[in-house]
Amino acid sequence: MPRGYYHQRPAGMSFGPGPMTPAVKMLLWANVGVFVAGALVPPLGRLLIEVFGLRPEAVVSGLRFWQPATYMFLHGSIGHIFFNLLVLWMFGVQLERLWGPAYFLRFYLVTGVGAGIATIVAGLLPFAFSGPTYVGVTIGASGAIYGLLMAFAVYYPNAPILVFFVFPVPARYFVMIIGAIAFLSVPRDAGVAHVAHLAGLVVGYLYLKRGTGIGLPRLGRFGLKAEIKYRYLQWKMGRLRRRFRVVPRRDDWDGTVH
Repeated sequence: MPRGYYHQRPAGMSFGPGPMTPAVKMLLWANVGVFVAGALVPPLGRLLIEVFGLRPEAVVSGLRFWQPATYMFLHGSIGHIFFNLLVLWMFGVQLERLWGPAYFLRFYLVTGVGAGIATIVAGLLPFAFSGPTYVGVTIGASGAIYGLLMAFAVYYPNAPILVFFVFPVPARYFVMIIGAIAFLSVPRDAGVAHVAHLAGLVVGYLYLKRGTGIGLPRLGRFGLKAEIKYRYLQWKMGRLRRRFRVVPRRDDWDGTVH
């Protein structure tokens, strides 16, 4: 992973992940800008959803092939965009510091597009929920957001996440819970893009396991678990060096002291 993107934050209590990072800021502005434009001019808002929202029927017919990449920048309500962008800020900033802007943005787009493609595939399947999915319109960044949650759980499995802003749950269990909810909800609630949520988790995990992007070394035959252990040891050694201030000694002793 390339080093030197961001300086370490000073120790102390603070709300949120700290200063905004470039890619997260760009995504926030893009989503807010589109939402505000549509809210201020309702006919424009309806046109944006019709043209750029994800309708599998339109994509399969070749009429609007770009929709799997554009639907994630549209939102239907203030609550919808607020919670998506809150998660983007809370978890995306930390991941961008870890990866750098290029890999972070690539990961975000890959998981979002992957969730869109999964929604199209779900619409073609012979199930009861497939029909409404095929002709309906899906909007929102939730697929990419769920991908970020998966990535956060992979790198920080024991970090507490507040469920309903009340109950702290380790990140790895939180992701398992929301994944199970999405899986069980797919055939029951056609009004929410549960397929995109579940696909965001799966695509995010597979992309990290592939590990060939900028900022994330190849995992090779050692797998994802070994990569996580390696990064944890790097972080721990860095903390020890800063704590004990290891420096070279300038006398006849050829080594280091603290």
